[in-house]
Amino acid sequence: MTNNLQNDARWDASRVIHAPTGAEKVCKTWVAEAAYRMIQNNLDPAVAENPKHLVVYGGIGRAARNWECFDQILASLKALGEDETLLIQSGKPVGVFKTHEDAPRVLIANSNLVPKWANWEHFNELDRKGLFMYGQMTAGSWIYIGTQGIVQGTYETFAEAGRQHFNGDWGGRWILTAGLGGMGGAQPLAASFAGAVSLNIECQQSSIDFRLRTRYVDKQAKDLDDALALIKHHCDRKEAVSIALLGNAAEILPELVQRAKAGGMKPDLVTDQTSAHDLINGYLPIGWCVEQWKAAQHDASQHAKLTADAAQACAVHVQAMLDFHAMGIPTVDYGNNIRQVAFDTGVKNAFDFPGFVPAYIRPLFCDGKGPFRWVALSGDPEDIRKTDAKIKELFPHNKGVHKWLDMAGERIAFQGLPARICWLGLGERHIAGLAFNEMVKNGELKAPIVIGRDHLDTGSVSSPNRETEGMKDGTDAVSDWPLLNALLNTAGGASWVSLHHGGGVGMGYSQHSGMVIVADGTEAAAKRLARVLVNDCGSGVMRHADAGYEQAVACAKREGLNLPMIK
Repeated sequence: MTNNLQNDARWDASRVIHAPTGAEKVCKTWVAEAAYRMIQNNLDPAVAENPKHLVVYGGIGRAARNWECFDQILASLKALGEDETLLIQSGKPVGVFKTHEDAPRVLIANSNLVPKWANWEHFNELDRKGLFMYGQMTAGSWIYIGTQGIVQGTYETFAEAGRQHFNGDWGGRWILTAGLGGMGGAQPLAASFAGAVSLNIECQQSSIDFRLRTRYVDKQAKDLDDALALIKHHCDRKEAVSIALLGNAAEILPELVQRAKAGGMKPDLVTDQTSAHDLINGYLPIGWCVEQWKAAQHDASQHAKLTADAAQACAVHVQAMLDFHAMGIPTVDYGNNIRQVAFDTGVKNAFDFPGFVPAYIRPLFCDGKGPFRWVALSGDPEDIRKTDAKIKELFPHNKGVHKWLDMAGERIAFQGLPARICWLGLGERHIAGLAFNEMVKNGELKAPIVIGRDHLDTGSVSSPNRETEGMKDGTDAVSDWPLLNALLNTAGGASWVSLHHGGGVGMGYSQHSGMVIVADGTEAAAKRLARVLVNDCGSGVMRHADAGYEQAVACAKREGLNLPMIK
């Protein structure tokens, strides 16, 4: 394993990356400076899962293809003119071209394969040769903000599940899930915010330790019996407490099923957020120790067996979820493609339980709502506190947002540059962006603000097993929409735009686009913000209106969107 790492251009044990902070820039423009800082923030040890290997989150979601490419990206950004655009091809800087001042300073394409070749086998072949990179969603598009980036979406999911199943009251109830990595780590805190107890199974002690240290997890159980005793204790007292348990979900869930069938405790909701989309790097096979698993990841000769054994473990895991579902317990896939893996491994009813988007989130997408986020380039947490207050001032009647900001301000520790996520929709995002720009202009904030979002948003992704599962008109697999979103954001003048394949659910199962725009206090930025922050989520309302969702049609009419085929 050591020799493999020494020969890997993506590995450098000496690298410790932190984003620059403050009001002085080293690039020629604040837009280029923002990209310069954000790619480094993605690899901050407080942010990234495996920064010395350029891995940000989600299995092997990287910020750059290798360290030589990373260094050249920084050099190119420092030299980039105000009328030039840097092109990134799967983590590699391949060209700088003359464009114009309102064009994106960076255009990114990650992990895109012609459909017939869009599978992990072809990806891995190219990846081993150093010709490709998995960008995940926000890893390769340089707008990852740590686990906070998914906390609110997970909270909104759990809150809506509570409204649908328990009259909005999670008190005395518990959620069973697994995975405490970059995405899954959001689950325990989101469950606590929603008012539920949660049991969070994780196979790596280091991940549990990180979540305990950052207060995303409250305590760790010694074993399964201890975990169940803790769950009962806190449920009886209606205390929203998160509990971690070290182990393999594919071994623990079947045991919980057997206990439930014998009259033992039953969870009130079951989900999962392991990295099952990546069978080599993301899921521990049954009977394997972590050390054996890690060694096999770096040995291509073991990949076939590792993949087969991990897939079989996923099948066992999903069967246990199906067993809970058969007991009448709400059960949802949280977007890691584990149902597809199980289906391909022989569990033919793997899709009997739904994904979280059609079950709980799609109504928000119909209003253009999604994971809006911003980052303080100053590095000063006070800038985020000021923007939190500004959001409350701008939207005084949005009590849900106020509650979220209060909880986030109290419990969420910043990772790397201070940042905030806040689900806002069409008619709201541009108001927030323009207000932030004015705060930079008048000196209320110490440096510009970077505004972006997850690729998991209202109009920027096609993913038939996740965001676009069960679309009303059957267009689950139509991927024109994220392409149009990327083109529209490029035309509107976003600061950088990305187009990726395979994020969240793996090769062959999704296409998605990202957008980032910088509020630097200038009038030019204000004009771009007014366009981009309407167009971006407006395209999501358009997509859902086109699919026949009446809520989206009503939103489009209310916000004055010009949709020629919507009468």
